[in-house]
Amino acid sequence: MKPTPNSTPEPTPLLAFGAHPDDIEFGCGGVIAQETRAGRMAHFVVCSRGEAATHGASAQRAAEAEKSAALLGATVEFIELDGDAHLEVRVAHAVKLAGVLRRVRPGIVLAPSLVENQHPDHPRLGQLVRDAARLARYGGMEELRGSPPHPIDQLFFYAVTPEAEPADVTPVLIDVSAPEILAAWTSAMEAHTSQTGARNYVELQLTRARLNGLRAGIGHAIPLFPNDPLVLDSLAQAGRAARRF
Repeated sequence: MKPTPNSTPEPTPLLAFGAHPDDIEFGCGGVIAQETRAGRMAHFVVCSRGEAATHGASAQRAAEAEKSAALLGATVEFIELDGDAHLEVRVAHAVKLAGVLRRVRPGIVLAPSLVENQHPDHPRLGQLVRDAARLARYGGMEELRGSPPHPIDQLFFYAVTPEAEPADVTPVLIDVSAPEILAAWTSAMEAHTSQTGARNYVELQLTRARLNGLRAGIGHAIPLFPNDPLVLDSLAQAGRAARRF
């Protein structure tokens, strides 16, 4: 839709990738809730059904992911790559994900961080998404000729665990302190009952967000790690720094 002079353009879609049915929700669910409630469309791409997990059958985990995405105001699809705990970095996978990027045409893309000290599927998927974001904009890709090239605006990595946070990248902290955002995020995490029954993942993520919030002088915050430098139109967009101690 073409904006009128007095209207604000609709935000471009947000596309989030997860290696397993709960990665997006635990790693950055509060960010998703923040964006969808501000009017941005969000879509999840989950690259396995968690079939190798100790807890929860794949059908149950897929159902949990669908419920959780709905609670965050997002849609979700599952794609088949190599299967849970078997993901490999292949050109064919990057091309397949590039096809998703061209179909959804997002402005913002979220993917698991590239840090190796976590579930091996996570950094491999992060690399595949980074590669796919480049391939999606190449007009000469024979395998992608069915849809026009698409350059994304920004790729951010999220961390599912504290160990997965890159030590060499300054994070962007997203304020998720609003009660309705925290409630939606908490409900989305709790929807993954097969996992939360085995370990208190919800408390872990909320505590991480609380610590990041205290660092910035706010209630709760989720760190995202930019793949590329952020470009601002002016310093007015810079926001505030996190140094509060």
